[in-house]
Amino acid sequence: MSGESFNWHEFLGRWQEEWVPREDEDEERNDEGDGGRSAFHLGGPGAQESAIAAAEERLGRRLPTSYREFLAASDGWHVEQTAGVYQLGGVADIGWFQDPYDMTPLYEESLGDNPREEDVLLAGMWQRALRLETDSDMSYALLDPGDSDQDGEWALYVYKGWSGEFPDRYPSFRAYMEAMYRGFHADRAARPDFANATTRAQDAQVEEARLLALRGRYEEALPLVEEAGSFGRPHSAVLLNQLRHLSAPRSSRDYGFLVADPRYLPEILPVAAMTPARGEWRLGGDDHWLGMMTARGVPRETAETLLDTVRDGTHRYAPPGPWGRAVSEAREAARWGATDAAWRILRDALPRWEAPGPSLIAPIGLLADPVLGPLITPERGREILATPRDGEGGPAPEPVPDLDPPGLAWLTEPAPNHRSSEGYRCVWVEGIDPARLPALIGEEGAELSAPADPREVSWRAPRPHEREGVELWEDRAVVAVGRTAEGWAFAFDGSSHHLGDLFSSPARAASASGRAVVVWRGPRHSSPGDYPAAFHLSVAEQGEELYAFTVRGTEIRRSGVIPEALDPARLFRPEDGEPDGEQDAELRVLEALHTELGLSLPRFALTQGRLHTFTTRSWTRAPREGEGFGYVTFGGSRP
Repeated sequence: MSGESFNWHEFLGRWQEEWVPREDEDEERNDEGDGGRSAFHLGGPGAQESAIAAAEERLGRRLPTSYREFLAASDGWHVEQTAGVYQLGGVADIGWFQDPYDMTPLYEESLGDNPREEDVLLAGMWQRALRLETDSDMSYALLDPGDSDQDGEWALYVYKGWSGEFPDRYPSFRAYMEAMYRGFHADRAARPDFANATTRAQDAQVEEARLLALRGRYEEALPLVEEAGSFGRPHSAVLLNQLRHLSAPRSSRDYGFLVADPRYLPEILPVAAMTPARGEWRLGGDDHWLGMMTARGVPRETAETLLDTVRDGTHRYAPPGPWGRAVSEAREAARWGATDAAWRILRDALPRWEAPGPSLIAPIGLLADPVLGPLITPERGREILATPRDGEGGPAPEPVPDLDPPGLAWLTEPAPNHRSSEGYRCVWVEGIDPARLPALIGEEGAELSAPADPREVSWRAPRPHEREGVELWEDRAVVAVGRTAEGWAFAFDGSSHHLGDLFSSPARAASASGRAVVVWRGPRHSSPGDYPAAFHLSVAEQGEELYAFTVRGTEIRRSGVIPEALDPARLFRPEDGEPDGEQDAELRVLEALHTELGLSLPRFALTQGRLHTFTTRSWTRAPREGEGFGYVTFGGSRP
């Protein structure tokens, strides 16, 4: 509060003037022609200074300023807190709570060895607090002199005895009363006859926030719409949800009945379907969600179809106009791994986005697109909000930096899913359409899948012993497909097995139409006695291998004329035998491959995006006479 003055007479007078009963109270107060509002007084005359001083002498404490000034303006008040405190008493009613229900030992027992300051204050509050309420639903309004701020204001706790929850804390009596006033408004916001200067001012604030948001000034809009939301004003929740949703795109938001409005349904309903599609809907599964959508006016068949397409990854965000054309272009780039380029397309087109109606302030539907949705990080979501849209003017925000580092060095970094010890393997083919890769290195009948999370597809792929017609020695990989910025088509598997003696490089098959490169790094282990991680490189062109090498520890096998920049004797050194040394050598090789051959991989698309996948032919050959192989499976569920 910082000592700022507050006019209690004006505040309480406005509350009294605006008061109407809740709809469930109408019959109870209907003996008056206006529902009883004119005859019902929330408070009364203020207490005399002498009465306040007498109460303080009785209590042995001077009351905090905001509570003292309140009593001088009104000796008690009907707060009407829903399912809680109903009436605050006057100076003659207040007294020390004195913990009649022995709450102190219960809270002290849970403090532990290193309690937080706020927990210590709460534990001692029960014996120190002043009890203010005279009518409640097993609830107590407790003013705590032991929990005070720099202005001498005491914190007020509201404890609902029937809830089993911790008390609600307000930093001062004034803060509590202001919250109750906002709650009074929120309880009546849906009443058509509830209109007054406050509701009109808050509605104007919502409209101001909407225009600020469309001009990219969302940080100014946020506190305005938050305040209007605390008053329960219509449309405030919808605007606030959009601002918060784009700032945290992986969260979920409820857009209420807006989901059924034909203007907004294509944007909002797919977003609403994301939670049940991910299996995160805990309240009765799909049927409950579908029932809720139906109750809000969405045809059940529409909701079912939308849920199915969001779940199986075939949903497409397809808005009209120039923005829609940019979305389509961005999706085409993103589905082949060019996520930074896709984001730049969207960023450039954002000013041309048009709101389908006044309740929408941003292209929320992007979040539900299986290919484009993962691109919207919190930073990019805030950039969307900071970009002027829908014909509104304003300065463009500073662009968010690209997310994909150049080259291949990122493959040595710890993965977000902590699977960094696993290997990887990749095939690059120069100058071809990635859609041709299944024909070059795919198993019989292989086709590209719809864009999907390549990690999930790989984890859930059946193993050789689970597939009819697949030999146990075979190592068929589920690979993610895309195109690098340098024009190479790639097929990548981020969880390879150990590179054994039966390994057969797919470089020759991949190079039927041009140069192909294969890299395999086996899983890395650090326990004594483990085999060192193997690293393989092979390069082929027009069906012929040009050169190759395989490194295991200090052993190097090589063939062909290897360029000096890729010479394994230069890149892998004797001191690289330790795990840290292996990683240093791997980094040198990957940097050389980027410099010498122009190879790269899109980190974001492979770790967080959605790409086409297919299953390759085996990366191992059949064992010859006298050769053996091992095949091990482990029980348990997959990730």
